[in-house]
Amino acid sequence: MNNAVNNGDDGIWSGTWVAERLGVELVGDDTLTGLLGLALRRNPKRAHLLVSNVLGKHVPQSPSVVHGHGFALGRRVRELLGAEEAAEAVVLGYAETATGLGHSVADGLGTAPYLHSTRRPVAGVAQAGGFEESHSHATSHLLLPEDPALLVGDGPLVLVDDEFSTGNTVLNTVRALHERYPRRRYVVVALVDMRSAADAGRLDDFAREIGARVDLITAASGTVRLPEGVLEKGQELVARYEAEGAASGKRSAAGARGTARQATTDPHPDDGRTPQTRPQGHLTRVNLFWPRGLPDGGRHGFTPRHRDRLEAALPAMTARLAEAIPEGAERVLVLGFEELMYAPLRLARELEQVVAAEVRYSTTTRSPVLAVDDPGYAIRSRIVFPAHDAPADGPGERYAYNVAGGGFDAVVAVVDSVADTRELHAPDGLLSQLAAHTPHVVLAVVPSYVPEPLYAAALSEERPAMLPEPLRGPAFSSYPPEEVGWLLQDLSDVTLEAPTEEREEAIQSGGAHYAESLPVEYQPSEQYQELFHAALETSAARIAQAVGVVTETVIAERSPRPVLVSLARAGTPVGVLMRRWAQFRHGLDLPHYAVSIVRGRGIDANALRWLAAHHDPRDVVFVDGWTGKGAITRELAAAIEEFEAGGGAAGFDAEIAVLADPGSCVRTYGTRDDFLIPSACLNSTVSGLISRTVLRADLVGPDDFHGAKFYRELAGTDVSVAFLDAVAARFPEVADAVGGAVKELLASDRTPSWEGWRAVERISEEYGIHDVNLVKPGVGETTRVLLRRVPWKILARAGAGADLDHVRLLAGQRGVPVEEVGDLPYTCVGLIHPQFTRGATGADGKAVTV
Repeated sequence: MNNAVNNGDDGIWSGTWVAERLGVELVGDDTLTGLLGLALRRNPKRAHLLVSNVLGKHVPQSPSVVHGHGFALGRRVRELLGAEEAAEAVVLGYAETATGLGHSVADGLGTAPYLHSTRRPVAGVAQAGGFEESHSHATSHLLLPEDPALLVGDGPLVLVDDEFSTGNTVLNTVRALHERYPRRRYVVVALVDMRSAADAGRLDDFAREIGARVDLITAASGTVRLPEGVLEKGQELVARYEAEGAASGKRSAAGARGTARQATTDPHPDDGRTPQTRPQGHLTRVNLFWPRGLPDGGRHGFTPRHRDRLEAALPAMTARLAEAIPEGAERVLVLGFEELMYAPLRLARELEQVVAAEVRYSTTTRSPVLAVDDPGYAIRSRIVFPAHDAPADGPGERYAYNVAGGGFDAVVAVVDSVADTRELHAPDGLLSQLAAHTPHVVLAVVPSYVPEPLYAAALSEERPAMLPEPLRGPAFSSYPPEEVGWLLQDLSDVTLEAPTEEREEAIQSGGAHYAESLPVEYQPSEQYQELFHAALETSAARIAQAVGVVTETVIAERSPRPVLVSLARAGTPVGVLMRRWAQFRHGLDLPHYAVSIVRGRGIDANALRWLAAHHDPRDVVFVDGWTGKGAITRELAAAIEEFEAGGGAAGFDAEIAVLADPGSCVRTYGTRDDFLIPSACLNSTVSGLISRTVLRADLVGPDDFHGAKFYRELAGTDVSVAFLDAVAARFPEVADAVGGAVKELLASDRTPSWEGWRAVERISEEYGIHDVNLVKPGVGETTRVLLRRVPWKILARAGAGADLDHVRLLAGQRGVPVEEVGDLPYTCVGLIHPQFTRGATGADGKAVTV
């Protein structure tokens, strides 16, 4: 396809093809053909489509041009009204096409709040009005302002649409609103006035009918002359071209059978998606850090104060996008999403100022239009993909026009969080389709703004506070901010540590829960640190392979774009490594959060609420380092069940994905071997300098995240990032082995046997402990016993080698005996002293050395 999609690039008007075949004429201002092209609708109500070159919907255009046209119209409205009336005006735009144009007009007015109609109903938001669009393929428009008084005043109402064709849409709107919110003046704004002579006088007649003044401001004017029978001819032309495309697609599909899994055929050969093997375009997810509480657009109202906040935040958000644009990119498209036009437009306009590449802007749409690759036709190509925001009118096709064949080195897709679904990331979804036409796809997700009803405070005297955004490094943790967001509260300034012996006595006596205090952080000796680095050197490749296997299993079985949620803190290094593997192998930039789960208390329900508000719970995959006897596995399952029963969001899958599953407790794992995972050797200094989590009633309220501490003072001995880098460096060398292991694993029976749990129960009875919570199986759990609890003895499988060097070292330092056992299903098991007091003796009659 020729890259030129705008009139003039080929010296051919982009309405020529339709004009020649249907006899349609565009008559009007000299500027009209520069603003508009023609295409054919797949619509039984109207044959032709006026395709704007400056709207930023169907035709990629410079964002400065798009915003500038709307802004200039807004300035003209301001001049028409005068400063006094302009200060009282409200701007109303039309979904989906004119939502960004209406925003831009409001920018030009400067002081006007903005609202656009929407086809997305929002639970809990009262409807302030609605109207029908007679010629549209999707007619119902809703008005859902957060502030019901927004439409009540007597100031001018400025109605903005992309074209003023028959006037029916505007008349329907004004009639409905005037009955409910009468006012003295209306201003209709459009890029083009295309009314016929018969329709030209209707606006004045209507104004006299309702007793209000109605003005019209447009950038250009003209008429479309339609010959007799144009609708039928247009439908016939569309049907013929699509039939030819379908036949061609079937022939191509027959020849493409047996190609790679990524191969796809397209029933529309003129769509720019000819049968091919799809390239694996690199996908990068950018966290914009969108300002908290700032609306994503005008669906519920956008005030001048909101505009000021957006202006202040744009430079930093755009800088993050710019970093994701590949070096040397010459042509970049920022692609908005249906009604979400303004936020992507402003990001694109800012990006245009800071990158060397040529930046263009357009948006996806639900409008079905025939694509024909001809320089005299306005829609040269189309990308087809399924709706990905669970639309109220059900699933259906969506489209991106003039993107395929556009020569874009990168496409920045901007969607709201409601639309960041598994459908978006599916093999036939938008991101995959874009990856077939550009080497780099960047995804930026803007939080969908859902206003709280104004009466919400009256419903509950103790309404939960709005949950804060995740904590991130370097302010909290030594991990880079993009690696993990901690759904925790910072308790770094609170003294929580207690001597290990005092904690153990309080825990076992029932006087305190283990999560109400923290052990004093173990500071490893030089000998122990050397052991850690030696263990890392020998096991890094083994860990890398396990990371790859568990990540590939998650992507294959759980979600094509999972949301990783690690169980802090042992699961967090594994979550970061899984995120790095997905980036290394698939170009995915997966979101990753860390949450608290406490044995006997469950998972942090407020963290689950935050996740449900920002992601599809079905995409959430909980991650931990390893399984012991499976207590946390059971704890999580019970907590999720309780959360849903209490009215929490449904859809969370309670099955944990782990690096190692020696206890045979889960189906999703990297290995079931019980071996030394070096991150188990240390505490905070291998976990981002974060403590274990804290849940204490005087510190954590019912509407708070659980807490944790950031040990900044330990930065000198921190190896958190070094551990990650050492493992990730082995990814290339284990990639082939991971592929084979995953294929074998997916075909195997992975039903948990809970062998570890049965072994723990047996050991608990044999050694007279009678409490499975004091039996900690596996290398990782045994290490924790030696670092945090009061150990009694260590059981080691006979013949265990270097995997237990660090266990023997720690045991020797604490005077804890190591007993070899022949039939142990784990490499080792740590036993916490039963019924501990500081004078307690064990079953052998000897006092415990602490």
